[in-house]
Amino acid sequence: MKNKPNFRIGQLAILSILQDDVSVIDEKIKQANWQSCIGRVGSMESNKIVAAIETAAKKNKIVKEGLYRETHALYHAIIEALHGVTRGQVQLGTFQRTVGLRFSVVRGTPYQEDEEGDWIAVALYGTIGAPIKGQEHEAIGLGINHI
Repeated sequence: MKNKPNFRIGQLAILSILQDDVSVIDEKIKQANWQSCIGRVGSMESNKIVAAIETAAKKNKIVKEGLYRETHALYHAIIEALHGVTRGQVQLGTFQRTVGLRFSVVRGTPYQEDEEGDWIAVALYGTIGAPIKGQEHEAIGLGINHI
């Protein structure tokens, strides 16, 4: 067992999308020897949101392309976060609603025991509502899954 910093993976994922200056959060992620990325996505289609987050995670080498278990864990974390944003109905355009989101993906080992392995957190924050400017409200979602 190593003496690891006591950071919460979900908390860091959420803070990284809520703060304008993420340098403090980035420093904590680096101190823990974890990986992360931040991005933006807007769409009326859930599959485009999933694809944007997956692409960012692969491009930033947070998940290894070609390893099914890593992409699968990421997918479940994304869907769990989308459930929070969409209040359990992961449908957008068919319900005449759209989202504009900021997202973060954080991968790390949040437990003291090395055997617990890597975990991945996806946080989403932004707006959801009718596809009419000014007809949306804020929403947030968090998904965490083991790899």
